[in-house]
Amino acid sequence: MSAPPLKKPVVTEREARQVAEAAREQAWRKPSFAKELFLGRFRLDLIHPHPLPTDEAVRRGEQFLSKLRAFCETKVDGALIEREARIPDEVINGLKELGALGMKIDPKYGGLGLTQVYYNKALALAGSASPAIGVLLSAHQSIGVPQPLKLFGTPEQKEKFLPRCARTDISAFLLTEPDVGSDPARLATSAVPDGDDYILDGVKLWTTNGVVADLLVVMARVPKSEGHKGGITAFVVESDSPGVTVENRNAFMGLRGIENGVTRFHQVRVPAANRIGPEGAGLKIALTTLNTGRLSLPASCVAAGKWCLKIAREWSAAREQWGKPVAHHEAVGQKISFIAATTFALEAVLDLSSQMADEDRNDIRIEGALAKLFASEMGWKIADELVQIRGGRGFETADSLRARGERAVPAEQILRDLRINRIFEGSTEIMHLLIAREAVDAHLSVAGDLIDPDKSLSDKAKAGANAGVFYAKWLPKLVAGPGQLPRTYGDFHPAGHPDLATHLRYVERNARKLARSTFYAMSRWQGRMETKQGFLGRVVDIGAELFAMSAAVVRAELLRTTGDHGREAYQLADVFCRQSRIRVEELFGRLWSNTDDLDRKVVKGVLGGAYEWLEEGVIDPSGEGPWIADATPGESTKENVHRRIR
Repeated sequence: MSAPPLKKPVVTEREARQVAEAAREQAWRKPSFAKELFLGRFRLDLIHPHPLPTDEAVRRGEQFLSKLRAFCETKVDGALIEREARIPDEVINGLKELGALGMKIDPKYGGLGLTQVYYNKALALAGSASPAIGVLLSAHQSIGVPQPLKLFGTPEQKEKFLPRCARTDISAFLLTEPDVGSDPARLATSAVPDGDDYILDGVKLWTTNGVVADLLVVMARVPKSEGHKGGITAFVVESDSPGVTVENRNAFMGLRGIENGVTRFHQVRVPAANRIGPEGAGLKIALTTLNTGRLSLPASCVAAGKWCLKIAREWSAAREQWGKPVAHHEAVGQKISFIAATTFALEAVLDLSSQMADEDRNDIRIEGALAKLFASEMGWKIADELVQIRGGRGFETADSLRARGERAVPAEQILRDLRINRIFEGSTEIMHLLIAREAVDAHLSVAGDLIDPDKSLSDKAKAGANAGVFYAKWLPKLVAGPGQLPRTYGDFHPAGHPDLATHLRYVERNARKLARSTFYAMSRWQGRMETKQGFLGRVVDIGAELFAMSAAVVRAELLRTTGDHGREAYQLADVFCRQSRIRVEELFGRLWSNTDDLDRKVVKGVLGGAYEWLEEGVIDPSGEGPWIADATPGESTKENVHRRIR
């Protein structure tokens, strides 16, 4: 007997949080550099000496990069993809022949078996030729079918699907719905058990790769019934199954070549054998997949930074103003310095996090999230500074520049393309909350029951005792540390190089300061801490800067010891750390001196209509229609725009 179809869930804020909490990986079985950093413990030993790939991984990775570069230089026309808003079939088929669809898939399933480090290098290379290609490859492998199957699939599922994903089939990941974004507790797509199958009904939005995908990872809610635990569950779905309709191919301000759409499921029959993991494990699978999947996004930002630096260097040397190249004017020179130093740091963060993922010695859930957050914010700033350096030419399209006889530099395009990174795979605001939750996990583990209204007095008493023991040991260690000793980390101040040891001491001191600030805030606000999103965001941003500084310094030392541009790397790391320290000091000041309370009052007034008079004097060019499209389950009434790659 099958369960009845699900009604659209209505959940409270508390229930939504409980769903998210249940999906978290609860245990910390491996050390985490970033987790320790937020606790005020600077564990340099976890990242230094910088981990390195094996010789075999380098050989295999470099061999593929050479082939991919040749293909991109001769077969990919990024300007054409931008103009036509579509990657040509022959380009996608060429990528398949190269094996680019199977970069992260084990060779025994027909893949290339590249490490995370070289997978990201490949994404950066392909994405520099066309950002749409980078997204296609990333969505297919980082969050599409291969990654969740690699982590949670059965041997039978791997044998069935991974060879297809490695060579022929494109995959997509379908979680978001028209009225459900970062709040999965309200997920409405249902998967109702029916014998040995499940019947899928619902609508998915922003399905990157979904318009051309052959295989889909679909998150749907299974109703609880006899013999079924129920809950949000992951399924592999064949895109040509009866009842699957791609109803729209979405268009965006940037990444115009991506195949992103709206997909409707109506009475789609999916074999139980295609369920990934047990019922109710869907969100945990999604979050675990994203721990390393998020690293693909910083790869695109690193590629953008490198290209922006190249264009800034060439243009600023050629363009003269008031008798000298614009690069020699301080106002422009500062922007170039920021681009160079920050690009160095972004690559340091990406390579360190990726190599840590490959080694699997550390838990990198926070590092991966910090890399995504920091890279998306800084990548956008880098592109914005390039547009400013280029002036009017930065605002002009590449086609227009070409038409009037100048070099077709797509500066405005990269600004448009990068903007989505602050929203993709968790917006900056959601990343702040996600990272903050992990950063305070140790506190909630020992003292969480004290602020939980559902806990009994005896539970609170027990929690109080445990908290007392924990803080009696932890708090004294935040008073003093190696960062206060002038000769600590002396290996990072070799003769003839800038002093990077001073930056490591700064990180150590300010990690303790950050932990003290967090503890004080928890003591002050207790259960209301979770509502202080402005404060939590600044705490996370400070941690991101400290992590980036650490990665930049460790990378500079690695390059120095390997004789690979060590002196220049030290200089870039020094400049980045000095720029970062200014941002950290500002963030610390804003922890306690800000307009958060006033902002909340203004928001209340805005929503209450108190400032509607301020909106007068303009014409709203928006079209008619609901703010959120109707996603009521049912048979599609639209043409299926799913496209087969031929």
